[in-house]
Amino acid sequence: MKNHGTIDAPISRKSESIIERCIDENGQRAVTHYDVVKKKDNLSIVHFVLETGRTHQIRVHSRYIGHPIIGDTLYNKPSSLISRQVLHAYKVSFIHPISNKKIEIIAPLPEDMKKVIDKYEQSD
Repeated sequence: MKNHGTIDAPISRKSESIIERCIDENGQRAVTHYDVVKKKDNLSIVHFVLETGRTHQIRVHSRYIGHPIIGDTLYNKPSSLISRQVLHAYKVSFIHPISNKKIEIIAPLPEDMKKVIDKYEQSD
């Protein structure tokens, strides 16, 4: 994985699934910008910024470039480190449609994800 980049690959629903998505030239445009925060061995901590908002966009784009999300059992494999995907929306901001004020919501990292990151950092 490069240290930063943009993934511009269209996403559509897989024909045989009501849940799973895939890269498909006939899909809707999907753009994900990323910056690698920290890289070690075959793991990376990555900051994503979505330009579009497609279902499963980060998960599908990460898999597409060969770097699936840890614990994502739909687009990757189960992990012994955590029982769910290691994907967290730290900050969401938007313009409120009525007040026209910028709303910013920040959510601290959940404890189970902190443990995964601690384990990752302790293996230095």
